[in-house]
Amino acid sequence: MHGARASSEPFDLVGDDVLGVVLVHGFTGTPYEVRYLGERLQAAGYTVRAPRLPGHGTSLDDLDRTTWADWADAVEGEVDTLRARCQRVALVGQSLGGLLALYVASKRREIESVASLAAPLWLDGLSGRVARWTRPGGVLGGVKRLPKLSGSDVRDKRAKAENPCYDGIPTRALSQLMAFMRITDDALPRITQPVLVLHATQDHTAPVACAQRIAQRAHARRVRILPRSYHLIAVDVERDIVAAEVVNFLRTSGDQTCAT
Repeated sequence: MHGARASSEPFDLVGDDVLGVVLVHGFTGTPYEVRYLGERLQAAGYTVRAPRLPGHGTSLDDLDRTTWADWADAVEGEVDTLRARCQRVALVGQSLGGLLALYVASKRREIESVASLAAPLWLDGLSGRVARWTRPGGVLGGVKRLPKLSGSDVRDKRAKAENPCYDGIPTRALSQLMAFMRITDDALPRITQPVLVLHATQDHTAPVACAQRIAQRAHARRVRILPRSYHLIAVDVERDIVAAEVVNFLRTSGDQTCAT
């Protein structure tokens, strides 16, 4: 969209060999969610890799068979790939991708910096209740899949129409996401790298209060709350602001890291 291909495929954008950036998409999504941001990062000179997480972009049955550890292992593999090509590596993630970026950074001290875009530490409202109801032993514990009744949580109409995400959610995978939220929350105080937190007040998926908790527990260097976007802020109506924030953060955090 808007210069990005509406593709679910992973991508590799070649820049310099100084800083490599791993871009990670969200739950039930694909690298489409971060393609626009990736192109802006490449234009700023960075080398960018955006994997397609295990179980995503293929079939709901595939997603149903994956665990949060599979997703985290995939991100760590991308870090290793970029470390062989670039002097330094940063992590940037949207939603579940933000959780994965934060979690992997808590384990890998060599990662230079982390940007979390609309990462959820919990789900409120109906989404939260449904997630609890469909857990084993819950009142809807026998339900295997849930429909996405309103599609992607994105305000931009073109992005909403183009986004090649799943139209349903396997409840077993949803349970993995819920467990990973708690695991990442516990890991936040172990993060020592500079952290950028971006979120939107009108996010219907990840409550904006999650941004404050991430910022406090991970001692974020910068937080910005967007007034107009919904959940998929990397492709939504304020995507240019998101891209500018991430580019500037990577540039300044790298300068400060090199100076210390």
